[in-house]
Amino acid sequence: MNKPLLAVLSSVALAALGATPAVAAPHSTPHTAAPHTAKPAAVTVDFAGTVSLSNCSGSVIRFPNSADTDPALVLTNGHCLETGFPQPGEVITGQSSSRTFGLLNSAGTKVATLRANQVVYSTMTDTDITIYRTTTTYAAIKSNYGISPLTVQDTHPTSGTAIKVVSGYWKTVYSCSIDGFVYRLQEGDWTWKDSVRYTSACNTIGGTSGSPVIDTATGKVVAVNNTGNEDGESCTENNPCEVDENGNVTVRQGINYAEETYIIPACFTTGNKLNLSASGCTLPKP
Repeated sequence: MNKPLLAVLSSVALAALGATPAVAAPHSTPHTAAPHTAKPAAVTVDFAGTVSLSNCSGSVIRFPNSADTDPALVLTNGHCLETGFPQPGEVITGQSSSRTFGLLNSAGTKVATLRANQVVYSTMTDTDITIYRTTTTYAAIKSNYGISPLTVQDTHPTSGTAIKVVSGYWKTVYSCSIDGFVYRLQEGDWTWKDSVRYTSACNTIGGTSGSPVIDTATGKVVAVNNTGNEDGESCTENNPCEVDENGNVTVRQGINYAEETYIIPACFTTGNKLNLSASGCTLPKP
């Protein structure tokens, strides 16, 4: 995992030892005989709406049907949960929390401290997410600090999409593309389904856990950064392996991964309330 930090110095060591070689993302060459169709301009992706945790990164998120008056939610990884890693098969809902988050503006400057009052949902089964409910609303954050939440896309991401991984902890933006999707990503005792594999330019490190993965064309969150194979080991902690439908295992040292987020919106109803029984909700249940 792009694990929570034990100390800043250990994370700096991870940055030096765990980085992947940077390779430019592939690009297409225009065909001179075909009429030129301009691509829509990419949106500006910066730090606005991201947050720093004590040991991880995260973001203030909303769903397509969220209202400005709803309590603001913060998304990070399941393995960033303050009470420790959820066990395989464990799903946590409605757990009390007073965790704080440093809210960042577009330049990466902390402008406020947000506070949680609940762990709405957390698991490391099939996916690796924690969603916190804060004590404030989207409208209040916008009014007080001029910052809007990031919207979670509710459709499956596409291979080849240009993305940015925005770490509020390190105040660093990684740029690459979605290289493909992994049937099963196995790390230690945990298994994640349909994970995003980055091209190698996104050499994320410890402390980037929970960073939003943003589609540069839409500005929407399509995944949450969570792990990478550091040492070339197979299926061990900090060394996830890819397992295909036939059980074949592939190890890609230096390659990093994220967990898709499009399945989350269907599990939240009016008022940003979790409803795991809602139609279309496929998140693991307690």
